[in-house]
Amino acid sequence: MFSRSGYQALPLGDFDRFQQSSIGLYSAQKGFFSFGSKQDSLGPAGNATESSQGWLSWICHGIITSLVFLLVVVTFPISGWFALKIVPTYERMIIFRLGRIRAPQGPGVVLLLPFIDHWQRVDLRTRAFNVPPCKLTSKDGAVISMGADVQFRVWDPVLSVIMVKDLIAATRMTAQNAMTKTLMKKSLREIQVEKLRIGEQLLLEINDMTKSWGLEVDRVELSMEAVLQPPQESPQCATTVPPVPGLDGTIQQLAAHFFSSTLALAGSGTGAPEADSVETVNEMEPPTAPLLASSAQRKPSTDELLAAVEPILSEALVSQVGASYQVNIALPSGAWSTYFIDLSSGSGRAGHGVPEGIPDVILEVAEKDLQDLFSGDLRPLSAYMSGRLQVKGDLHLALKLEELIKAMKQRR
Repeated sequence: MFSRSGYQALPLGDFDRFQQSSIGLYSAQKGFFSFGSKQDSLGPAGNATESSQGWLSWICHGIITSLVFLLVVVTFPISGWFALKIVPTYERMIIFRLGRIRAPQGPGVVLLLPFIDHWQRVDLRTRAFNVPPCKLTSKDGAVISMGADVQFRVWDPVLSVIMVKDLIAATRMTAQNAMTKTLMKKSLREIQVEKLRIGEQLLLEINDMTKSWGLEVDRVELSMEAVLQPPQESPQCATTVPPVPGLDGTIQQLAAHFFSSTLALAGSGTGAPEADSVETVNEMEPPTAPLLASSAQRKPSTDELLAAVEPILSEALVSQVGASYQVNIALPSGAWSTYFIDLSSGSGRAGHGVPEGIPDVILEVAEKDLQDLFSGDLRPLSAYMSGRLQVKGDLHLALKLEELIKAMKQRR
């Protein structure tokens, strides 16, 4: 996706620009006592402010830090239970020492000084959130309900802490505004056909606004929930017939109707009007099958879906998924029905009840949502983000059920 759109992924943040100089006995620990900074993260304005504080502020900062560090050494190892923190590889720890930001700490063991250090963990892994469906009007007058699934990661933990308070809420609002502005300039057909290209365009626009927050959006996937109102047909050019002097009002209306019909036929490219046709309908007989074809197709029940799943189970599908699932389905009557899909060994099995042994994932979903999942009207990730699909267990294994749905579509 990124190669087609020209977007280049951002590297992890340049953490060295926050590394601070050290003096004296503790110079071996880089940035431990920060009496000055090589470059301030807040730019020239921050440097001017700090320089105006004078040496007195730095001397107080150093004395307080030295005293607290001495307290930690004297009370060790008891203080070690409170001062030592373990930071995993996928996290960084942002520390404010006496209100001044320090370099990101981690991974590994990090020493925190009590009373003067305030810290916050930042997760660097890819996360996801959904933009709730919102009503908008397209260029051709159609009213649609559109949502989106957004995946993002933090590439600069320092900026993500000091630039924005609620990162996910701010990014969700930015994505929703960008999606609304972009889709209002598109017709309904363009939205349906060019959904991937529009997602790439939104990706670039959102990243332009969020890169200063230390955040990078990796993927934007649009989802059309419903078409609430079809597009309006473009009205034909209205033709104004000038009044003919000497004719009364009735004759004027007939002349206007005649000239309008003639111009409409000329604009459509037909030389003569179509022949009149008469359709007779026998009201005593019940409607035939073609008249009932416009009614909505009945969606398969849960048992019919289970019967459709069993023939497509294979060793290839088991090798792709490799997990067992217990599916608790909420029926319209309020009762619950339990099924299992075992894709962990052999050619796979499916049936009523619970699987043998402990299932890897337990899913809870309403019968209507399950029908939408297997018909392709609802994506598993969208169902999970909107709360319509409850997952107990590994989310990665739960999303692998999409391979089963793809296999059912290919069999059709």
